[in-house]
Amino acid sequence: MAAKDQSMRKEVEKGGKWDYSIDKRNTKGMKQIVKNYGWPTIKLVGKRASKNAWLLVQHADHDKPFQKRVLKILNEIMTNSPDSIDKSGIAYLTDRILVAEGKKQEFGTQFCINQKDQLIPRPIRDRKNVNKRREQYNLDPIEQYLEDAKKYIPLKT
Repeated sequence: MAAKDQSMRKEVEKGGKWDYSIDKRNTKGMKQIVKNYGWPTIKLVGKRASKNAWLLVQHADHDKPFQKRVLKILNEIMTNSPDSIDKSGIAYLTDRILVAEGKKQEFGTQFCINQKDQLIPRPIRDRKNVNKRREQYNLDPIEQYLEDAKKYIPLKT
């Protein structure tokens, strides 16, 4: 599922069409996995598969209730068994949900392109302390994250 997700997104970067059916199928599959087995933790499926599961939920923007349910599950796992998940995923999913709700993000993981064609973080709550929060979730400082993101997001020059 993650391979199809990434393949479609790479095709879009090359000018291809977005295929919403892939996200919908992947979300349906993830719902079934979570229902049958619980969250695919590192201990259960390994690091790569666990991260891929998170990626699919991160891309389930059409199903906010599911994203919120998974976020709650991930937070519970982090409390009870922190080595079972990559907690950086919690930061990304938190911000994804907050931004979709029109709220300020906590970790600065979500960007937009402004009118000057510059990549900038979407509004962040308590910007002064964002790097402290990022550090708690194993994320690089926001300044480094922004520089890294610029390498992958094509901007007009």
